Amino acid sequence: MPNPLIALLMGFGLLGCVYGLTRFYPTWRHGRWMTERVRREDALKHIHKFEMDRQQPTLQSVAGSLNLGLNSVAELLAGMERDRLLTIEQGEIQLTPRGRDSALHIIRAHRLWERYLAEETGFSASDWHSQAEHREHLLSPEQADSLAAHLGNPTYDPHGDPIPTASGNLIVHGGQPLSSLPIDTMAKIVHLEDEPEIVYAQLVAEGLYPGMTVRLMESNDQRVRFWAAGNEHVIAPIVALNISAKALPVESLAEADGSRSVAGTPGSAAKAPLSDLPLGKTARVQGIGRACRGAERRRFMDLGILPGAKITAEIRSPGNDPTAYRIRGALVALRREQADLIYVTRNPS
Repeated sequence: MPNPLIALLMGFGLLGCVYGLTRFYPTWRHGRWMTERVRREDALKHIHKFEMDRQQPTLQSVAGSLNLGLNSVAELLAGMERDRLLTIEQGEIQLTPRGRDSALHIIRAHRLWERYLAEETGFSASDWHSQAEHREHLLSPEQADSLAAHLGNPTYDPHGDPIPTASGNLIVHGGQPLSSLPIDTMAKIVHLEDEPEIVYAQLVAEGLYPGMTVRLMESNDQRVRFWAAGNEHVIAPIVALNISAKALPVESLAEADGSRSVAGTPGSAAKAPLSDLPLGKTARVQGIGRACRGAERRRFMDLGILPGAKITAEIRSPGNDPTAYRIRGALVALRREQADLIYVTRNPS
């Protein structure tokens, strides 16, 4: 005859297993569903990118993008074909209208998130893409519309990529690789490719950003040399391919954002970074560079650093950084890297 105590304990153990399964199974099932959904949406993005670049996506290219085996990707694409998101004919993968709409939604969500992270948070530029990669899958079309409205319905993300509208329209930037411009051309950066991350990190370290005015000085198989914000930049041609720029018309050169004095550049002598202002000298604020975003930009504006305001360099620390500037009757200490983001005109009237 079984021991009653053992039978009771076994009963409690069985009940515990059943309870644990009822609690765990929905969570496991939801996690598996989310993983499948993320893989589908990432595949849609990859295929759409290839279509926009006029390339043919393949089983191998999707597998490489998703970091999955060929068998897993073949099963994934077969399921997407059954759901009429794409077609596969003679090995050629193409999005259906339904699949293209889904791809544009996830691209819209990603780029809106990047814009939000750039404008509303303290995340650095190198973090925008990876953060948006996680959050894009959680945004419904209605939530994307609300986020777009909150941001003022922007047309480009902080890298210069076009943000699809709710109806799927795109406004392309119209730029070309910086290295393909004629020598001595003044141009505006309109896009920085954020992949691969190691190349984008180098562009960020160079202080480059969309909207910046550049002047190409040299381009060959060994290097690409150009001026931007008064500094000379020398980068490898493969890195320069991630910079798209658009030549500036002559009449707009004087208004180019953040231009420093560059010999032979019309109108460029007017602006200089605040960090160049000698002690005891006064200048008038022209604006804050586009590289300054989010909380730091709002802090500058709260301090009264606005176009037209007079600012004087008064005190510099023994280590030459930071410097105290007087603006609107108050002393404000700024590090050189911060003062580099503020553009001024010397000898204000």
